[in-house]
Amino acid sequence: MEKPAPKPIEDIDVREVIGIFFDIDDTFSSEGKITKEAYSALWNLKNIGKIVVPITGRPAGWCDHIARMWPVNAVVGENGAFYQMMRNGRMVKKYAAPEKEIETMRSRLFVIRDEVMRKIKGSAVSSDQAFREFDLSIDYCEDVPRLSEAEVDRIVEIFERHGATTKVSSVHVNGWFGDHTKLTTAKLFVQNELCLDIEKDNHKFVFAGDSQNDEPMFEFFEKSVGVANVMDFAKRLKFMPKYITRGKSGAGFAELAKIICG
Repeated sequence: MEKPAPKPIEDIDVREVIGIFFDIDDTFSSEGKITKEAYSALWNLKNIGKIVVPITGRPAGWCDHIARMWPVNAVVGENGAFYQMMRNGRMVKKYAAPEKEIETMRSRLFVIRDEVMRKIKGSAVSSDQAFREFDLSIDYCEDVPRLSEAEVDRIVEIFERHGATTKVSSVHVNGWFGDHTKLTTAKLFVQNELCLDIEKDNHKFVFAGDSQNDEPMFEFFEKSVGVANVMDFAKRLKFMPKYITRGKSGAGFAELAKIICG
């Protein structure tokens, strides 16, 4: 069955929207940088009282900075391993992944790392790996020459053969042990911190993303939005976003924010 094409962003109804979840790499950022346009759009959303929560595959070390320094209510990191937020001037962190099993999981991930490095020439462990707690991140285009789709597929196959959950972002292949995802931890945040039932209150939230690791969010949210460059992953996506912006990356995020801000 052919996948339904996303509707233009102008068709989205944001009258009851109270919050926005969004990916960072190539959704909020543009070619590795956060533009003035995108960051101003984030401030605009926060200043009108919207709940803003980046949901990223990036590491715990980055998320500590984001939660402290960005105009956000919280951040979900490492593809759903945790969320963290400032509360009364103090950092609060809630784990969705089994914290007590970190060392055991790391040992299993090191085996995968060694196999990938041995078999996939040109791949590398991502430069932000040292700041991660729960997952292994393989760089396929951020700081290395871009690998082919076939090589990316082989990396995914190695992770999966070892029993790891795997997602492909716009820059990395991430793998971890456990059943947490961006979606499961977004739900946990809404339940714990907003006291809402996200199943019933789905229409009150928007999600914006750009790649394969955002697919569970695209499927779940009635108001899921892809920035224009999501079409680069169209062949890999079983579930497309419901809406699409005209602009790519940060420009698309700013386009969506402008509609929400009215």
